[in-house]
Amino acid sequence: MKRIVTGIVAHVDAGKTTLSEALLYATGTTRALGRVDHGDSFLDTDAMERARGITIYTEPAIIETDGAQLTLLDTPGHVDFAAEMERTLQVLDYAILVVSAPDGVQGHTQTLWRLLRRYEVPTFVFVNKTDAPGVDRVHVLQELHERFSDACIDFTGAAEGTLDDAQLEQVAMQDETAMEEYLSDGTLSPSRIRSMVADRLVVPVFFGAALRMEGIDDFLRGFVHFTREPEYPAQFGARVFKISHDTQGNRLTWLKVTGGELRAKMLLPEGDGEEKVDQVRRYSGAKFTTIESTPAGTVCAVTGPERTFPGEGLGSAQDAARPELQPVLTYTVDVGDLDSHHVLLALRELEDEDPLLHVVWDPRLQEIRVQLMGAVQLEVVEQLMRERFKLPVTFDAGSILYQETITEPVEGVGHFEPLRHYAEVHLLLEPLPQGGGLEFASDVSVNDLDVNWQRLVLQHLREREHLGVLVGAPVTDMRISLIAGRGHLKHTEGGDFRQATYRALRQGLMEARAGVPTEASVEEVADRFVGDGRDDTDDDAPAARIQGAGNCRLLEPWYRFRLELPQDMVGRAMSDVQRMGGTSEPPTLDGAYAVLEGDAPVSGMRDYAMEVNAYAHGEGRLSVVFAGYRAAHDEAAVVEAAHYEPEVDLEHTPDSVFCAHGAGYPVKWYQVPRFAHVAMRE
Repeated sequence: MKRIVTGIVAHVDAGKTTLSEALLYATGTTRALGRVDHGDSFLDTDAMERARGITIYTEPAIIETDGAQLTLLDTPGHVDFAAEMERTLQVLDYAILVVSAPDGVQGHTQTLWRLLRRYEVPTFVFVNKTDAPGVDRVHVLQELHERFSDACIDFTGAAEGTLDDAQLEQVAMQDETAMEEYLSDGTLSPSRIRSMVADRLVVPVFFGAALRMEGIDDFLRGFVHFTREPEYPAQFGARVFKISHDTQGNRLTWLKVTGGELRAKMLLPEGDGEEKVDQVRRYSGAKFTTIESTPAGTVCAVTGPERTFPGEGLGSAQDAARPELQPVLTYTVDVGDLDSHHVLLALRELEDEDPLLHVVWDPRLQEIRVQLMGAVQLEVVEQLMRERFKLPVTFDAGSILYQETITEPVEGVGHFEPLRHYAEVHLLLEPLPQGGGLEFASDVSVNDLDVNWQRLVLQHLREREHLGVLVGAPVTDMRISLIAGRGHLKHTEGGDFRQATYRALRQGLMEARAGVPTEASVEEVADRFVGDGRDDTDDDAPAARIQGAGNCRLLEPWYRFRLELPQDMVGRAMSDVQRMGGTSEPPTLDGAYAVLEGDAPVSGMRDYAMEVNAYAHGEGRLSVVFAGYRAAHDEAAVVEAAHYEPEVDLEHTPDSVFCAHGAGYPVKWYQVPRFAHVAMRE
């Protein structure tokens, strides 16, 4: 029996969960056909999912049919929970992309296609709701070619694995080797077609109406016939894709076994240690069975490990790539009369389950902030806090989640030397392309700095979120390299390098904001900020005054939007996009409607759907997808409004501590290169 892990993905309301229910019913897995609107769907096991009529969590179901065991993962369709869906993509053998025939390819559907291509997931397309009035299959297929790829081929009638001549010719045209086989033999072998599907050279398309069970049997047989089981290594490996907690509070690590065998009581490598698996559970819907072991190619949940995280590779499996979808909004938690510590602990548990629900404690302002995808996710978090933890918290109106980066390389120096402590760290900060995230490396000889100290510096760089110096937003798109350092055999402790590392990064960012040329001498750097020559330790010494952003840049999230509205209103829409700081492509006409596509900052577009609904009198439709971070269109205004003073932020200070005459003394960041014990890099 071949084992296939497949996930169903779709834009919200395309009929994704309905298709899941139809597949379960058609194979005899369930005795009744569940419906989302009736609140009795098999895979929406959470009370909130049933009440809201949307999928929030990825849930598995096991189907056995025609000699195949299919593990079906129903993923969230709403854009606010797309991060859960993206993590699931990384454990799929195949994906089923559901497209609503009446609605066509929507904005989020294109995002799903892009993610499937990024993670190289072989894909089947199920065009749903073909029973709706006015549906034209030819038009839908043409749209799939335009929005997705010519590889989308209608497999209608291929349920038994046989394609007609027209279908075979379309398949053969997708690959030279296949075309040679087709011209030679007049047909294509089933193994050839399966191989092309697995390599994403062919995307089979099926049509049907899941609610009426139309086309379900043909699709199911076609899916089983045109898929193949992946080959797995004998060495143990697994990929974590989800963390949750059961009703008894047990922490569950959901994973796909990618090699060897997972057994109860085995030790999983976790960081620098190991964690024991207590139970191995095989879930199907809300029910599970406890098993002793499970082979490669299966999905399960285990209890025991406490330090696992979504995207982690265990054993021979590598960690997953950095997710493309990122939160764009930040909210402050209003704890009222509640204990902030209890609220923070509860939010940390939710953050453990969803890493993109990022929880930040600001000790300076004594505030808790959460970063997430949108208003619906915020409502779910608020409901979870109230129902699971009995903590009725509220949130403010929310603001944009900015990020910061640099445009030119800069060297940062951190020195920490109070009495009986010693560490100095030099970091080279270099800009990376947009979306590059953070990279850490060491470029120091073990003869200059012991390898254990080097590892410690890199650990400290990774262990926390580092803030920029424009508005105090997280830094990104940088390569941070350790290029020099010094410790002391007697006085250096681990915490000393932590302090030196943090200060070096922050000092480098301050120099980047000041726009100090990389070729400037140490004296030129210092003289730029101390005009009267007085020692930096003098209480009356002038503070550094920095105007502008220098070589620092503020980044803001952008949306890719698609706006459909009556033709006579397109001028208003184009003017609005320009006012937001966005750009739009020339509108295309579709009957009495115009379609406008482009890019705009989240700050201007986040509430625009309500505005469109108002001026288009309900005839406009706006869809947006996250399009990454770009340079803020109104950087100066945002920086000025933030009133952020990086030198006053003591938790992220750029200054250093040196020692003289048996006592430590502070040195301002712009004087640190002059006092440094290790020479600056030329």
